[in-house]
Amino acid sequence: MSMELLYTAIEAALKAGREILAIYEDPNADFHVERKADNSPLTIADRRSHDVIAAALASTPYPVLSEEGRDIPYSERSAWHTLWIVDPLDGTKEFIKRNGEFTVNIALVTDGVPVAGVIYVPTRRELYFADQANGAYKMPDIASLEGIRDLDTLRGRSLRLPYSELHPRYVVVASSSHANAETTAYIDSLRSTRPDLELVSIGSSLKLCLVAEGKADVYPRFAPTMEWDTAAGHAIVRAAGGEVWQWETKEPVRYNKEDLLNPWFIVSRNGRTTR
Repeated sequence: MSMELLYTAIEAALKAGREILAIYEDPNADFHVERKADNSPLTIADRRSHDVIAAALASTPYPVLSEEGRDIPYSERSAWHTLWIVDPLDGTKEFIKRNGEFTVNIALVTDGVPVAGVIYVPTRRELYFADQANGAYKMPDIASLEGIRDLDTLRGRSLRLPYSELHPRYVVVASSSHANAETTAYIDSLRSTRPDLELVSIGSSLKLCLVAEGKADVYPRFAPTMEWDTAAGHAIVRAAGGEVWQWETKEPVRYNKEDLLNPWFIVSRNGRTTR
């Protein structure tokens, strides 16, 4: 892929993060919480982030599939060989709770495969980015690309993923807002053979980031997610040597499907499913 495309996506994510923080950190801000058709929350920050990202990606040759602009018929999307898949504010529930565990997600997908991804964590000023040719990276303490003219400079200042290969326990990461009986049963089955298992709960796409970093071994998701929830994190996990596997078929999760709902999946840092 063109390095200019990834640079554009990174710049868009950082700009969107600043828009989100301007609302999040304003003590007098009204988040203007609305409800979508599936009863999930939508805030003014979601909308402003979407507008910033859509404007930035309009300069690229590829169309955008975004959570806040998702009503695009499959008859049109099916002709898209390459596209952007965007979640302008992943973890809106965490945003409303003010726990800081929300992200901006931008992925480039070709023929159903996420080939590049950007995740920005505004409250932590942490940037994750990856492409399949050059690997995955984490840049701590960044709010803009000021003074960083190209990706080589950014990579030179960043940590290559995974960078935390060794940890004393077998770490399973799970959702902090979407726990259910199926996930609990799976974790209990792992614990029966891994008494050293440690469970970490965190919001949004940060779960995929922990696997990519090497801080977690597996992330099971047996609850509904949409393509924009996982595409960017999937690209970063893949570039770091892991994979996002469909639970039933054991095949990698695919994107720009007719039904944008993801199947149940397992994210594994060693590239294999874990039954």
